[in-house]
Amino acid sequence: MNNLDRFFVESESVAQYARQYIEHLGRLLTQLDFPAVERFIELLDNTRRKGQTVFFVGNGGSAATASHWANDLSIGARSEAAPCFRALSLTDNVPILTALGNDRGYQDLFVGQLEALFRQGDMLVGISASGNSPNVLRAVEYANEHGGTTVGLTGFDGGQMRSRCHLCINVETARGEYGPVEDVHVVLDHLVTSYLKARDRLSTAGNS
Repeated sequence: MNNLDRFFVESESVAQYARQYIEHLGRLLTQLDFPAVERFIELLDNTRRKGQTVFFVGNGGSAATASHWANDLSIGARSEAAPCFRALSLTDNVPILTALGNDRGYQDLFVGQLEALFRQGDMLVGISASGNSPNVLRAVEYANEHGGTTVGLTGFDGGQMRSRCHLCINVETARGEYGPVEDVHVVLDHLVTSYLKARDRLSTAGNS
């Protein structure tokens, strides 16, 4: 039984379930590998300053998270004090996704786009709660083979992505706890982008 099922069995009300869920989410957040988060920020910033692109991929809820990351880096983190991020989610173009799915199969949704867009030195962020999504794994392999940097945002035990990415930030939970894993991935988005924007703005202000 995972924690969410246990919370439901133990709770005498919706309010009690809600409290247990939020407390569990808080524990997951405090257990993150914060040195890995710092390294992730460094990799993102280095990619930006070299004029390279950061690609995001994921399925289902993680596809929405990929779009959220691309939006927040390219628009939300924008500052006059630093170059803009070239950030792109490969989950957003429905005609391309359906064409690739129809012609090559679901496993090539992201690789088919990377073949046209990915350049040596670019960065790929794969988002997968299980760490085992075949199309995300294929995208990671493609980026690794073409001179890119790969980062995994995963959950449960990290799956195959944990060993295939250059860096992996894993939300360690019982299998099946998709909601809390995806919650943490979105919190990471806001943490990272708010830090980058503040550092760009306030570092410049301090030097003026």
